[in-house]
This record gives sequence, C-alpha cells and structure tokens, in this order.
Amino acid sequence: MDVNYDKICQDLLSDLPQRTKDVILRRFGLKKPGQKETLEAIGESYGITRERVRQIEEDGTAKLKPKIEKYQEIFQYFANQLEATGGLKKEALLLNLFGGKILQNHVFFLLTLSAPFTRFSETKDFYSLWAIDSNSLTLAKKAIASFYNILGEKKSPLIIEDLKPYQIFGKESEKQTINRLSSQALQSFLEISKLIQQNPEGLFGLKEWPEINPRGIKDKAYLILKNEAKPLHFTKITQLIGKANLGWKFFHPNLQSVHNELIRDPRFVLVGRGLYALKDWGYEQGVVKDVIFKVLKEKNAPLSKKEIVENVLKQRFVKENTILLNLNNKEYFLRTPKGKYTVREI
Repeated sequence: MDVNYDKICQDLLSDLPQRTKDVILRRFGLKKPGQKETLEAIGESYGITRERVRQIEEDGTAKLKPKIEKYQEIFQYFANQLEATGGLKKEALLLNLFGGKILQNHVFFLLTLSAPFTRFSETKDFYSLWAIDSNSLTLAKKAIASFYNILGEKKSPLIIEDLKPYQIFGKESEKQTINRLSSQALQSFLEISKLIQQNPEGLFGLKEWPEINPRGIKDKAYLILKNEAKPLHFTKITQLIGKANLGWKFFHPNLQSVHNELIRDPRFVLVGRGLYALKDWGYEQGVVKDVIFKVLKEKNAPLSKKEIVENVLKQRFVKENTILLNLNNKEYFLRTPKGKYTVREI
C-alpha cells in the first residue's frame, strides 16, 4: 500500500498550537534528520520542566485522536498486516515494513494514536514489539516456550515448516489457536525472542548455537565440517571459511590461526596429517598409539594385525605401516604366542 505518512502527520498536526506541535515533532523525531529528543532536552530549550513537556505532549496527542477517523483505511491496513503475523510483530521489523528507512518515526507516531495497537517495551527475553492485543503476546510466549523445548530435545536447528501446529500447542489445543498459528505467525513470534534466532539459511535455533550465531573461526570451522560431512585438511577448511558461502561477512582467515583453533578446540579431532574431523562423528582424541590401545581395551581380547588395522583405519586416515610401527611398541603392546596382540598391563 502506497502511503504518504509524512503528509498524513503534517495534516494531523496542522491545527495544534505551535509549541505543542514542536514538542510532538521533536519527541517523535518527525523533523529532519529524524532524531527523537528527550523530555529534558526539549524542556531546557523552552525553560520548562520535563513533566510540563510530557503534559504538553499528552494533551497534544489527545487532541489528534478525533482527527484520525478519516485515516481509518491506513489503520485497518496496519491491523491486517499484524493479523497476518499472529497479531504482533517485532518493532524494528514492523517499522521497516511500513516506513522503510526514512519514515519509521512517522509510522511509530501513527501507531501510538490508535487504540487497537499496543506497544510492549523491550525486556530481558523479548525485543520491543507492537501487538493488536495482549492475547497475541500471551500466545506468542507460549509458542516460543514450546519451540524452545523442542529445540532443546532435537539439539539442532529447525525450519518452521517442519513443524505442525499441534507440535507447538499439543493435540488438545483449540482449533482457533491452531488455525491462527500459520508458519508466518510462528516466525513473527520467534522474531521477538532474544533466546531464539534465525540464521541466513532460514533455520531457527538457540542463539548460542554455532549453527545460528557462529562466534569466531572455530565455530565457522565447525559449521564447514558439519556441512561437508567428511574430514577436511585445515587448508581446505580455511579456504571454505574465506568463501563466505554461509552468510558470513567476507574475510580471509589466517591459515595458522585456523589450524591453532582446530588444535585447541575439543570438538575437532586430528585424524590424519593436517586432516580434521568432528568428535560428534565418533572420532576419539589421541595419536595412533592411543587408538590401538582403545581398540584392544574395548575388544577385551587379543586381535590379529589385520583386525587392529581395520579398526584403527575407522578412526584415522594413516598408512598401514604407521599403525604397524606403533603396534610394535613393546612398552604398550604384547604379541601373544599365537601371533595376536594385546595390551601390556602395568
């Protein structure tokens, strides 16, 4: 809908006394360059108290409410957009949707004049938002809490479309609630949460997850390996991070910095010369000797060279001779009379 919000605001304010008009313009940032001013700043310029400025603002906006009747089409448009997103929307997104980069303050001002719209200030867990009524926020909080629990159980990011409404509210939920919870509404609900975020690929997850909010080289290396689903040399990991193909800002990571992060972080396992895999895939930390030791301990029985090599190669990308050289370490392993190998007990 093409609306000239600046013209509407000018029309609404046109009949007000000059000082009242100026206070409202400055308080809501309706004058160029669009900076909102505090009660104190305006009071100082007029030589009055901040409380008097607040009274002037309230009296002025009260006089405007009868004039908004002729703009009901605009307010109905606002209401329809909110209804489509479950009855509420994060303030930053809503103002950008209606006002773009230039007229967000004008949209904010108009929303304050109409009774159906309620603003909820930012809290520890939620961003500031606008809603049609408090019931919308109650429903959103319930959906967010349920989605948070689902994420905790699955331990991996989700696409909203992967879930059915009853998975959020249960099969016994009222049909009205079920019908209202479209994927668009659920997305709007999740956007107000500070605990849940969406990554560039459209996946929702907990904000501390590397898949959602990668912090530094190590998280990006983790995501690279997870996406490739196979061990990679640290030089390849460095190249892939530099391509910024996962929605990250483009930069060239230092090769040695990447290698250092891989060495230090327990999520990564060195499985070959410069080759790294994820511990999540079942790889164990340690050198080849440690892997042989663990294999023999787990089998709890002597094994042939062939059996040992086969098991170690599941954990390490090394040559067979490297395994056999380590197996000949008599400080750790013993060869039985039948030609098999076992752990030397201390």
